[in-house]
Amino acid sequence: MKSSDTTPLHRALYRILRPMTRLLLRNGIPFAEFSELVRRAYVEAALEDFADNRKKPTDSRAAVMTGLTRKEVRKQREILAGEHDGNPGARHENRASRVVSGWVHDCAFQTGEGAPAELPFDGPLSFSELVKRYSGDMTPRAVLEELMRVGVVATEASGKLALRQRAYVPAGDSEEMLQIFGEDVSDLIATIDHNLVGSEADGQPLFQRTLVYDNIPPEVMGRWRRYAAQQSQAMLEQLDTWLGPYDRDIAGHGDNKATGEAVRTGVGIFYFEDPVQPDGSGEHT
Repeated sequence: MKSSDTTPLHRALYRILRPMTRLLLRNGIPFAEFSELVRRAYVEAALEDFADNRKKPTDSRAAVMTGLTRKEVRKQREILAGEHDGNPGARHENRASRVVSGWVHDCAFQTGEGAPAELPFDGPLSFSELVKRYSGDMTPRAVLEELMRVGVVATEASGKLALRQRAYVPAGDSEEMLQIFGEDVSDLIATIDHNLVGSEADGQPLFQRTLVYDNIPPEVMGRWRRYAAQQSQAMLEQLDTWLGPYDRDIAGHGDNKATGEAVRTGVGIFYFEDPVQPDGSGEHT
């Protein structure tokens, strides 16, 4: 791809697609399957994000906006309708993560000092009760095995269960990790889109910052990775301490009864490193 032949948006999209393509190929997603998903996303955006509130969105208008045929728009719209009907109002938070959050913030499962308490597996105010409260129909044993597998929970000499980490992060290309990938990338792009065009309406951009250096010696990297991870985790835990108690799933078990429509919000941090290319791009283009 020659930079001189493309717009800034094209170059930005290509940088996004390169690592995404690696993930797709590693998981056996061919181009035809990816292009089908792109068509669906185009149709959904045209029908919902660019809808005129005074008029019902039409296949013809969506076809004009997307460049697809009306037949293709109708096909994708029907698929989307089936997906939404089969999963109305679904919440996509990982259940193991909800259990950890409840353990951290729900005073019923804390010590007198406000720290996550050591819990028995069964009985009143136990791990099983915690799972029932925050993980729906998942069995306590299944949740415990997963949290122990990733090192979030450990068994103490007393036989009680202790929370070792305040965050649940699955490993590998698991279903949970791929779900996190979709949410994180989607949230980042939505923030960038808001800051490019959305902030014109209310004059309030969303926080978006990145720290980048491109001439760091390799012998520093080991210490830098550890320091960046420690500081990032500490900041996220500080933010979680402030915001977590307002979560309705947690506040609803106490005296705070929130009203009004729910809002999804958060702050994302990610670490990156790659070799600097001879042309200074950091990516092969």
